[in-house]
Amino acid sequence: MMTVGITGRSGCGKSTVTACFLALGVPAADADQISREILQPGSPVLVQLADRFGSDILRDGVLDRRLLADRAFQTPEGKAALDAITHPAIIRRIHEAQAQARAAGSPLFLIDGAVLVGSALDGQWDKLVAVTAPYETSVERIVQRDGISPEMARRRLDAQLSESQLAARADILLHNDGTKEQLHRKAQALAARLLAEAKGGAGQTV
Repeated sequence: MMTVGITGRSGCGKSTVTACFLALGVPAADADQISREILQPGSPVLVQLADRFGSDILRDGVLDRRLLADRAFQTPEGKAALDAITHPAIIRRIHEAQAQARAAGSPLFLIDGAVLVGSALDGQWDKLVAVTAPYETSVERIVQRDGISPEMARRRLDAQLSESQLAARADILLHNDGTKEQLHRKAQALAARLLAEAKGGAGQTV
């Protein structure tokens, strides 16, 4: 089974690309969603976080994210401790999803995440797809999607890995520089080609 990572900066259109893979029946793990799920009430991760950062970060079993962030990001050691607790749980969930996909006979599996390169998930794929978009186009999309100012959208983008850094690591670049319909066509073609390659039918580099 081939595992493909798909990533991109905020506002690049990554979710649209992933949706095209899902429409073709490709199983996927959403790393961003999993990172939120492991912090929901009842998760064993919360017990570990409370042991490390203080029981008061939990209020009636619900995580006070702001208090956790204040403590975890206060020092490099705190950030490292946070990562040491949360990252293994995220990777474990992704490996479970991979195993289920493999057992089901799927030739292709997708790991979707805004932050894959440079994270604990780095290298968990056979191929990496980076979705790119013009800077100001991404700014406009973030503003419309999240209802924030253009200045805040630019700050968010500037805090992320640059497109050149992603491009340096990517096996495939998918440029989202046209309409949404054009992106759909590109993504559908890419998904079909990767499925064919994973099945051994094409044997070609996309």
